[in-house]
Amino acid sequence: MKNWIYPRNILIVFIYRILLVLFLFSLSRIGFYLLSFKMFPGVTPGEFLSILKGGLLFDISATVYINSLFIILHILPFDFRYNDIFQKVLKYIFFITNGLALAVNSADFIYYRFVFKRATADVFRTFENESNLSKFFFRYMFDYWQVTLFGLVILFLMVYLYSKVKVKKPEPSNRLAYHIINVLAIPLVAALVIGGARGGYKHSTRPITISNAARYVKNPRDVAIVLNTPFSLIRTFGKKALTKLDYYDSEKLDELYDPYYIPSGDKPFRKENVVIIILESFAREYVGSLNKDLDSGTYTGYTPFIDSLLKESLTFEVSLCNGRKSIDAMPSILASLPSLETPYIISHYANNQINGIATLLKRKGYYTTFFHGAPNGSMGFDSFARMAGFDDYEGLDQYPDKNDFDGMWGVWDEPFFMFFAEKLNSYPEPFMASLFSISSHHPFEVPEKYRNKFKKGPAPIVEVVGYTDFALKKLFDRMSAAPWFNNTLFVITADHTNESIHREYQNDFGVYSVPIIFYKPGSELKGIKNRIAQQIDIMPTIMNYLGYDEEYIAFGNDLFDDTYESFAYNTNGSTYHFYMKDHIFEMIDDKPVGLYNYKNDRILENDIMEEEPELTSQMEQKLKAVIQSYNTRLIDNNMVVKNQ
Repeated sequence: MKNWIYPRNILIVFIYRILLVLFLFSLSRIGFYLLSFKMFPGVTPGEFLSILKGGLLFDISATVYINSLFIILHILPFDFRYNDIFQKVLKYIFFITNGLALAVNSADFIYYRFVFKRATADVFRTFENESNLSKFFFRYMFDYWQVTLFGLVILFLMVYLYSKVKVKKPEPSNRLAYHIINVLAIPLVAALVIGGARGGYKHSTRPITISNAARYVKNPRDVAIVLNTPFSLIRTFGKKALTKLDYYDSEKLDELYDPYYIPSGDKPFRKENVVIIILESFAREYVGSLNKDLDSGTYTGYTPFIDSLLKESLTFEVSLCNGRKSIDAMPSILASLPSLETPYIISHYANNQINGIATLLKRKGYYTTFFHGAPNGSMGFDSFARMAGFDDYEGLDQYPDKNDFDGMWGVWDEPFFMFFAEKLNSYPEPFMASLFSISSHHPFEVPEKYRNKFKKGPAPIVEVVGYTDFALKKLFDRMSAAPWFNNTLFVITADHTNESIHREYQNDFGVYSVPIIFYKPGSELKGIKNRIAQQIDIMPTIMNYLGYDEEYIAFGNDLFDDTYESFAYNTNGSTYHFYMKDHIFEMIDDKPVGLYNYKNDRILENDIMEEEPELTSQMEQKLKAVIQSYNTRLIDNNMVVKNQ
């Protein structure tokens, strides 16, 4: 037989051709590892099988995007698809698009050795001013001849295997049934394409990004094996890449802002447990004891338990989130890594090396775990938890009773919080655990048995806030009976705010105001500290509290260190906000656009930039130093202390 499968229906041949691309991507992944195995020490056969399985998800997504035209032309329900000329056109579309994708994937075998991550869309900007690219290209092909040879073998296999299976126009006995099948194939293929492109169909799962690759590896260093380069390019194309800035020389930059922490080491490390609780959409506005001035002093809020806990806790006069989305909060809280302009998790730099709090504490013998009641994969949290160094992840997939599923997002907060408490009792000390709630999400419903139990208000979310506050009380009641409770530092915050009720919170100060609470049973951590706190301050503050004695990178501040001026920052698109000395400074595209005193002007109505030129200049300098340091470290993949 000239062909392995001689006359075949075009839909069967179409499936074969798509599977061929997936096979070649998997083969390329194996080649990438074998040609770079010294850069990935310790990968066991079992781990590599997991990598191959996970990589298939990214290969399917890339294949769908690359072959979108090829797919459309295949499912047209007309017989001209069997025409020799039409088939030849399909063949060259296939060879050009997939050949280019596989060639780029192979070329990245070399590029990876210099940047330690898969190429993203910013690679085009890296080389846009090079005049001798062709010279570099051919020199690299020669110097890395093994990669060149492997790439040529992949392209040869693509052409050879494609040509082994051809289509032949069928002669159906029932033309009506034949046409019905061809028409029905269109929505079926379309559904498969959509699911393949976004990485699944779950309601709570975002379309996969490069950060999701961490889900399939034990060491975040190995995510490059899971990914393929076309996927990385596609997912970062159109997303704003950072640019290196030169506002200040290195000496001045370090003077203004330096995220490199060198602990004094003057106190012993205390192995206390750490529990970080992140509450979905819990704006500071909803907490009555933090807003005693609202409604002419009559406001009581919606969180009676948090109000009671605050009497025994330390909080701050100003406390802010570093972004407006849950995917902004994870890096900020757990790795002291803000999201400036673009959320870090979906940025070009999502697979950079980072030192999350779990990574640092594991060096001190901590067991680390992250809990989120949504389906595993939701929001890419499980992937980032792996990147941040957590040993384990507990989600809906690990939760034993699926009857507690809320029908939309995941497990109701109350039962999941109890699950969290029971799990903590089984862990060896010291441990570091983080819990992310989910119930205060749209459509803002509470379990049937709690209908009309919690206080309602002008925004639908407040009833659910009351429910989660109730679940939090039950959690602390359960944990307080555990022998490890008194040896634990608790941090409670929110990922971002939600609907604002009061005018005082409907501005660029209020919409970022979330609670940040430190609670240690029986300790002196009490009261309201006159400092500005932000989510990225949580990690360095915990490390200082514990007496951590190793160097690390953190973009936030130590809230217990009163020797410097506290400040905070965040962005909304290209608008930067910088908070310091009771003021908020705003800048767009390097241009100052406003200065407001948020303490005396809660509504932010009076721009005093012209009246305060010295303060404006000081805040602008500080903000630009933050941006310069952040951009440089992300671009250079320089966010961990080397040789640790």
